[in-house]
Amino acid sequence: MNRTAWRVAVIGAGPVGLALALHGARLMPDARFTVYDSRAADRDVSADPRTLALAEGSVMFLERLGCWQGAAALAAAPIRSVHVSQMPPSPGQPEVLIEAAALGVRQLGAVIGYGALVAPLQRAWLAAVAAEPGRLALRFGAPVAALDAAAGEVTVRVGADGAGGAGGAGGAGAGTAAQPYDLAIVAEGGVFAEQARKAVRHDYRQTAWVGTLELEGGSAPEVHARAYERFTRQGPAALLPLPAAGAGGRRRAALVWCVDAAADPVRALAPAQRLALLNTVFPEEAGRIVALSPLADFALGLNAERTLVDGRIVRIGNAAQTLHPVAGQGLNLGLRDAHALVAALRHADDLERALGAVEWARAPDRWATIAVTDFLARSFTWSLPGLAALRAAGLAAVQHVPPLKTALARRLMFGGR
Repeated sequence: MNRTAWRVAVIGAGPVGLALALHGARLMPDARFTVYDSRAADRDVSADPRTLALAEGSVMFLERLGCWQGAAALAAAPIRSVHVSQMPPSPGQPEVLIEAAALGVRQLGAVIGYGALVAPLQRAWLAAVAAEPGRLALRFGAPVAALDAAAGEVTVRVGADGAGGAGGAGGAGAGTAAQPYDLAIVAEGGVFAEQARKAVRHDYRQTAWVGTLELEGGSAPEVHARAYERFTRQGPAALLPLPAAGAGGRRRAALVWCVDAAADPVRALAPAQRLALLNTVFPEEAGRIVALSPLADFALGLNAERTLVDGRIVRIGNAAQTLHPVAGQGLNLGLRDAHALVAALRHADDLERALGAVEWARAPDRWATIAVTDFLARSFTWSLPGLAALRAAGLAAVQHVPPLKTALARRLMFGGR
């Protein structure tokens, strides 16, 4: 098959799906792309407050797409240093401090709201559709009910809500409930508790409490641009810097607080009690937490496919692997999937061979990331004597062996390339 004839369906207009569609449409000018999403066309996605942590490699990818400059960059908070430590008691109170300046980069990553990221990506894709309506399309209100694989193609079947294409932007494939494609890329994953079981699955029996908070003081240099990760007895807790000041000019931060689901110390507490408990979790240099938003909770688990590629169907991002947030790599891994997939397809003459190359090329980064996050997440559920001391020794080794710290930092920023 000549690559100029490829018809590509992208399922999911989230950050991974839209980034892939934009990247693919620009580098594969003869391919036809249709993006499907179940959300209504008039839904204001910019209001979605969920917080995303982007590695520097992901920010650079979005810059190349032209979707980071302007509003997105202004709505993001840079991460210029990361402080990782273990909650006392811990031998020697070890810590790891990774600083962008020491690595010769402008930042380690950035924090942005989900809506602030997806809105410019969506605007860019709608502009591309308007410029090439015969080649590109975005179908809103089109929940995909099934993908039917046959020899040499995949049929995308839309559920009743999107059967007529109503609410979708026009273009290739619009207005049809069942449409054949040469390739279907699934980038719509959802959260662990709502997903169908994949081949590799483990329930960590942990709950993540997420929200925002405000801080005063703090003794660290550039504390407004520092992220904190604290290993506690029940799980990791993280503070991520947020843009814009809170009341009275206070610093704002996003909170991810992972605890044992069976012995949850957070659920029964009143807001003032949660605030008091949080002030015992993070190091003093982070400052004093003085305000806390209502917290949302969700279950944590690993749910991953063994392979990204299944015939003419490819799964990327959360559709391929849902990870524990301990290393903040879920979205970044999905964006690396998208980048690698387009890189393999743009010069390929044989689709099956190109997809096989993607599978092999992505496996080391993908499985290393899955393995590390899974190990760290499981370690908080083990009741082994000396485990805290072993983790403390690991932190000390990273801090005091510069090549090890540099290698870790670069993997977190750019993945396994």
